[in-house]
Amino acid sequence: MELLKEKIRRQGKVGAGNVLKVDSFLNHQMDIKLFNEFGKEFKRRFADVEVNKILTIEASGIGIACIVAQSFDVPVLFAKKSKTKNIAGEVYTSRVQSYTHGRIFDIIVAKEFLGPGDKVLIIDDFLANGAALEGLISLVKDSGAEFVGAGIIIEKGFQGGGDRLREAGIRLESLAIVDSMDETTGEIVFRDEK
Repeated sequence: MELLKEKIRRQGKVGAGNVLKVDSFLNHQMDIKLFNEFGKEFKRRFADVEVNKILTIEASGIGIACIVAQSFDVPVLFAKKSKTKNIAGEVYTSRVQSYTHGRIFDIIVAKEFLGPGDKVLIIDDFLANGAALEGLISLVKDSGAEFVGAGIIIEKGFQGGGDRLREAGIRLESLAIVDSMDETTGEIVFRDEK
């Protein structure tokens, strides 16, 4: 998606430890016009499958998932990183290691919102090693729902998570795949530019 790549080139910042900061338009301040384009693009890419629910993980995936869900005209469900008092009843849980936070989280979805008959598209902002996506897929499978695919805004291709998941048969559509980043020069190279 050229529009996204141009935005990353103009406003993205490469930080230490293979961190790509895109908080000016993606995961702190949000460019809603750009998010609308994400929704249209995922609707196009997943036009061949039925989707009746979007699933993401808190927090930065929620805004994106909500806009994408408008294109599909379906509800959004997000996995919480901690059980709160307002989640009553039984839950599905999975353990996820966050690359960004350097921690392991138990992610939680209430059983009343996910189950057989649901056809779930997972949407998230970043994919690095693939742990968050694997945790979300596990929740979907545990619920008896059908996982139809995953849409990622930015994949860090050099970390290998996306390639490993694709090799395992996971349908994964990333709007921009970063193959390399240089902290010193700030240069970002996308997979299709090599």
